[in-house]
Amino acid sequence: MDPAEEQLYVRVAWLYHMEDLTQADIAARLGLTRLRVNRILGECRAMGLVRVSISSRLESCVALERRLMTRLGLTDAVVVPTPGDPALLPQLIGMAAADWLSAHLARGPVNVLGVGWGATLREAIRHIPGADLPQLLVTSLMGGLTQGIDLNSFETAGELARRLNAQCAYLAAPIYAGSAASRDTLVAQDVFAEVFARIRVVDTALLSLGDLSKQSLLVRHGLPKDVSADELRAAGAVGDVLGQFLDARGRPIAHPINGRVIGLPVADLARVRTVVVAAGGMNKVPIIAAALQGGVAKVLVSDEEAVKAALALIDKA
Repeated sequence: MDPAEEQLYVRVAWLYHMEDLTQADIAARLGLTRLRVNRILGECRAMGLVRVSISSRLESCVALERRLMTRLGLTDAVVVPTPGDPALLPQLIGMAAADWLSAHLARGPVNVLGVGWGATLREAIRHIPGADLPQLLVTSLMGGLTQGIDLNSFETAGELARRLNAQCAYLAAPIYAGSAASRDTLVAQDVFAEVFARIRVVDTALLSLGDLSKQSLLVRHGLPKDVSADELRAAGAVGDVLGQFLDARGRPIAHPINGRVIGLPVADLARVRTVVVAAGGMNKVPIIAAALQGGVAKVLVSDEEAVKAALALIDKA
């Protein structure tokens, strides 16, 4: 967006939200059509230029947060109401994760912040308030896609570092090597030894979860051609974290793909002081339940219906 257009968007948002002008009044004042004003206001919300805060919280969501912390030993939880339109979930959960992470960074020293990838994390980064943290290092925790989509781990880490005025480091490799042996050979090289040494001292991680449906970015864009979602499902997988597939109890499945991942092993997340998992939607209920049972998450940001369903699965288990 060029500076002139940005100024227009800010002016429209200010007049509407701060001066309580109607859309018709704004259109007349700025020489725009009412339809254009309406579209600009919608885009301001989508871009994170305008952030809406509601001071009162739903009691049912608060009760679920407490249940997650008591039942599963989480250090914190944020549960948002489930929207009528599932397409809004990444944005709503992302906004909640952004608020939580911003407060966390303000509370105490975070030296190395590790991030995963995905649509929910993209929304979190779009909505996180700017900060000045030049001593903070933001690093990707996994390799990236060979396709240059804006949900890639490289773009995720880079944009978060830019918004926080922090340092940035990448794991400049694909998500999967051709085999476990080639993965071991690759990460043994000096340049990757330095990268993994940096990843091992991450003290806060911001992650999402992937399911095995066609909605999954990893299934659509990241799986090696010799591995299918059906094959992983047959091996007991319900979804992935950092490209590593877990069974219903949160244990890595016995499949060669987990040995091919170029990234932080799931087992090492136990040593990370704060692991924030932001994921929601009914399609992700099995992997949310698995991640909770496997102790992956220390903080969960999700939606009300998904949390209810995940807790029901855990209670059955």
